[in-house]
Amino acid sequence: MAGFRSLNSGVSALRPAAFGVDPSGERMARIRRSPHFANGVFQNPGGPTRTRPSGSGKDLAKVYLDREARARRAPRGAVPVHATTLADISRPPATGLRLTWMGHSSVLAEIDGRRVLFDPVWGERCSPFAFAGPRRLHPVPVPLAALGPVDVVVISHDHYDHLDMPTIKELAGTDTLFAVPLGVGAHLEHWGVSAGRLRELDWHETTEVGGLTLTATPARHFCGRGLRNTQHTLWASWVVAGEEHRVYHSGDTGYFEGFKDIGAGHGPFDATMIQIGAYSEFWPKDHTDSTPLPGPWPDIHMTPAQGVRAHLDLQGGGPGGVLLPIHWGTFNLASHPWAEPGEWTLAAADAVGQAVAVPVPGRPFEPGGDLPTRPWWREVSLPLNRKWPVPETTPETSRDGLDLVGES
Repeated sequence: MAGFRSLNSGVSALRPAAFGVDPSGERMARIRRSPHFANGVFQNPGGPTRTRPSGSGKDLAKVYLDREARARRAPRGAVPVHATTLADISRPPATGLRLTWMGHSSVLAEIDGRRVLFDPVWGERCSPFAFAGPRRLHPVPVPLAALGPVDVVVISHDHYDHLDMPTIKELAGTDTLFAVPLGVGAHLEHWGVSAGRLRELDWHETTEVGGLTLTATPARHFCGRGLRNTQHTLWASWVVAGEEHRVYHSGDTGYFEGFKDIGAGHGPFDATMIQIGAYSEFWPKDHTDSTPLPGPWPDIHMTPAQGVRAHLDLQGGGPGGVLLPIHWGTFNLASHPWAEPGEWTLAAADAVGQAVAVPVPGRPFEPGGDLPTRPWWREVSLPLNRKWPVPETTPETSRDGLDLVGES
């Protein structure tokens, strides 16, 4: 037995710190009491989900190795980035709400006098290793230390492109609080965040931070960082409500009917941050309707058309507020063209009269003011010419009547 323990100790010593740790003790007991935990795993709304690609390995390899397709999966030149300065974010937003997309799913939300940082990933790679894994396609717009005080960091789930150990370790040296889904706190404590600074929530639970109400809401996804996926940490979307404004961050999720319930219970929203990238790429070439797309990840990620549909659901069924597309542009995580999520989102939003903001990474904007609408990615991407599937909704207003102002 002593030798067995020694072997385990040696294996544990070889485990990268970025893997984090599995929940245990009272945290695991609380997980087992969750109404969303059954048969040893967290359960998704809407039934079981597929988390592995469909199709044969040969088909996947053909898509990933195709020379023309590979060329489209990355920008042709330097991605434009707004070098966020203290002047950009030191003055309070005139309208009380300002968003700064830092790339991928990282967003700084300044809301009713408080600062909320969603899914901060400042690392060079979304990977447990510094030498391998998807690498950033553009620099971070501002050093983390120059961002200024943050009241609360919100994490959607524990995948590497949303929960970055180097970033968390740097933030652990501040006095910010962390709002995380149930079980994710185990990783943060392992990396130096004290238990007293954690607000660990199950779906539909809330916490108060400086006058803001944060609510963990359902999402359709999965979790895991190590060699074995225990499914013992929850994934979530988040609602943040202040005295005057409210915003929604989707994290990663497949489309599901629960968006309507979230909207009914917490909306409408001044702005939503919706995942629209790293979706299935195996739809038929002539696919131009709004039928759910086949492929490897229909259950856990949304296409841009589904992302717009989710925003409409959250707003009560029609256009409203501002949609900020996230989970694209920074890392190459799927085989669709790099610029496609941006193009498709604009087409889908235009079809239903929905206001959408597409800032370059790092450019702050106020949803209640002038919106950045210039398709900046066209400067550094190969052209995409196709008819985009869009939501089947009769627009209530024309996009031309929304008084949107493009980037200068």
